[in-house]
Amino acid sequence: MVAKRVLTGWGRILGGFQPTLSLEITRECPLRCPGCYAYGEDHLGGGVVLRELRDYKGQELVDGVLDVVRRLKPTHVSIVGGEPLVRYRELDELLPKLAAKGVLMQIVTSAVRPIPEAWATIPGLQICVSIDGLAPEHNVRRAPATYDRILKHIKGHQITVHCTVTRQQTRPGYVTEFSEYWNAQPDVKAVWFSLYTPQKGEDSPERLLPEDRARVVQEIGGLRGRLEKLRDMRPGLLEAYLNPPKDPASCIFAQTTTCLSADLTTKISPCQFGGNPDCSQCGCVASAALDAVGRYKLPGGLRAGQVYWASRKVGNGVRRLRGGAQA
Repeated sequence: MVAKRVLTGWGRILGGFQPTLSLEITRECPLRCPGCYAYGEDHLGGGVVLRELRDYKGQELVDGVLDVVRRLKPTHVSIVGGEPLVRYRELDELLPKLAAKGVLMQIVTSAVRPIPEAWATIPGLQICVSIDGLAPEHNVRRAPATYDRILKHIKGHQITVHCTVTRQQTRPGYVTEFSEYWNAQPDVKAVWFSLYTPQKGEDSPERLLPEDRARVVQEIGGLRGRLEKLRDMRPGLLEAYLNPPKDPASCIFAQTTTCLSADLTTKISPCQFGGNPDCSQCGCVASAALDAVGRYKLPGGLRAGQVYWASRKVGNGVRRLRGGAQA
């Protein structure tokens, strides 16, 4: 669901570890996708689900998001939902204001409605369109956000395609066919893959088996060399899919990202999945990307992750001395 711009700029090694924000900007969505974690009963920790939560509209939403950004000072804001385009009028006002603050932005959408033309000129904005497999499967899973609508609604933009691979999409050659199709589209600049991340104890049709995961990772790795728009699916990232961080405390993405739901107050933990995700089967592209960056060797032999965890330890020590909360 939520990826980092570190995928497109690995030179900014330590910059990828700066505080980021993942924001469910609305509880509304016209889709009913199987396996969607955002509307799960345990996504917000139990007791309330996303569709029951209060959300905001109009100027109240714009002002509320700007207030959160002022307080948390993130360098990157990922806007998710629900469906963010339900609030496109508010985003028309909000996005330029965030850009003026130098904040990098990502909108994760189904492209169920047209993406405003003006967004193509907003600096620091990445539009990431979720596409669940080839047209026959996607059009059933994500109606009314069908292939025809997506192709129409992304015209004039350079979007990133993001596909979360479920078990239904792991037959040999499926990922190749999907990649070749979207690699050929002129309005696409990159193709990303996540692997479906289940909750602990989950036994659903979406959950990949270990052999599925290994086969998909191998297939993506083989495609990267010949399909230019898969360049971000780097070997280190793919390795992280086979050996993900063991728990949220070991996940740089989980530790650097604040996730808030549609009331702009309720925290989603331990990461954007909420609930009790099975980290041993994590397939989040953002987590994998930062894990790969953490293993990057700096001059002198240290890995970037060692620098991050050491600085975090020192920072928490200082906060303890000052009586503040640890990060």
